[in-house]
Amino acid sequence: MSNEIRTSPVDCASALTLSTLAFTACFAVWTIFSIIGVRIQRELGLSDTQLGLLLGTPILTGSLVRLALGIWTDQFGGRVMFTWVMLAAALSTFLLSGAQTYTQIMLAALGLGLSGGSFVVGITYVAHWFPPERKGMAMGVLGMGNVGAAVTKFVAPYVMIAFGWPIVAQVWAWALVVMAAVFWFGTKDEPSLAARCKEGRKADGFLQQLEPLRDARVWRFSLYYFFVFGAFVALALWLPRYLTGAYGVDIKMAGLLAASYSLSASVFRAWGGWLSDRYGARAVMYATFWVSLFCCFLLSYPPTDYVVHGIEGPLAFSFSWSVWSFTAIAFVLGFFMSFGKAAVYKHIVSYYPDRVGAVSGMVGLVGGLGGWVLPICFGFMNDVVGVWSACFMLLFGLVAVSLVWMHLAIRSMEKEAHPGLRLPQDFGSQKEGNR
Repeated sequence: MSNEIRTSPVDCASALTLSTLAFTACFAVWTIFSIIGVRIQRELGLSDTQLGLLLGTPILTGSLVRLALGIWTDQFGGRVMFTWVMLAAALSTFLLSGAQTYTQIMLAALGLGLSGGSFVVGITYVAHWFPPERKGMAMGVLGMGNVGAAVTKFVAPYVMIAFGWPIVAQVWAWALVVMAAVFWFGTKDEPSLAARCKEGRKADGFLQQLEPLRDARVWRFSLYYFFVFGAFVALALWLPRYLTGAYGVDIKMAGLLAASYSLSASVFRAWGGWLSDRYGARAVMYATFWVSLFCCFLLSYPPTDYVVHGIEGPLAFSFSWSVWSFTAIAFVLGFFMSFGKAAVYKHIVSYYPDRVGAVSGMVGLVGGLGGWVLPICFGFMNDVVGVWSACFMLLFGLVAVSLVWMHLAIRSMEKEAHPGLRLPQDFGSQKEGNR
């Protein structure tokens, strides 16, 4: 492992910095339909359900490939895999610019989705450069690449309005190609890979890498990530549509407002990693779930008109969130979701240091599937239920289930470890049982 091998601080910094920039570029591409999808829906006359499928298609690809990419990164090295992922995604993104029909766009979206697998490659690569006491911070810094969603929301609307959505796809594709070149020439192979090659050792086989997935704790972490990451991706994609529909703002304003959520759910991830290193990932997860539960409850309340039959006649009043109140609450929600994303991966690199690729790949796969399933559910609920805030009702239920499962698992662990005695707050971060 990397903590057993002497590494240059310059090489560590280069690996983390360029991995973060590369992931930012990949994430910007991965969420490109959050902006151009609105224009495509209008041009092709798509329903909200069809739009939800389009938004979710790249997320599906980026999720399903994560397990394999994580294992291959452990086997072949993050430098090679990261570069390959960026170039493959760039090709599909460029081909998107020439698509004419819904089917062609969906096919291009499948290939474009490879960019979403970059996070697992980055996590596996960066984890080998840092000692255990700094892994949480490093994972958090890398996770700040989620800000790529905000980059798309800030920039893409202006490019699209000026030149059309196909040009957005072309510009984003060339940006990935440039980033791939910078990453390849600016980084080195991780120390563990270099040591393995020097000693002539072979990497563990694919099936051996899957061994930790029998641990029930992996699947519990996966549910956490389904919310903190999957719901983040879903909202990053859905909010421009939500804001244009629920509040009637134009696409440029919707992109700016939605970007504030993406920023809060991204740039504070490094802080979440630091807090997980210092106070324990379990404490950070509790804070994430409780605050998220409250925010989702507030946002799920639809605009409502009340009529009270008073003594002197009916008394009418209304309740609704203004667009600015909505944006503020969404910002807080994203803020704590960024903490949760960092805490989940702090768990992974602490408990499975020799299998980061496989475990982070599976957790990322499940979390990414949340980013695919949820936009489809949001569109379906719009078409069937007919209430804009129904998407937050769904998220409220999801975070409630996650919180209950986490608490019950920890309580069970406490009772088994010390019957009748409650464990210290940091116990779950360091010695959590197999639940």
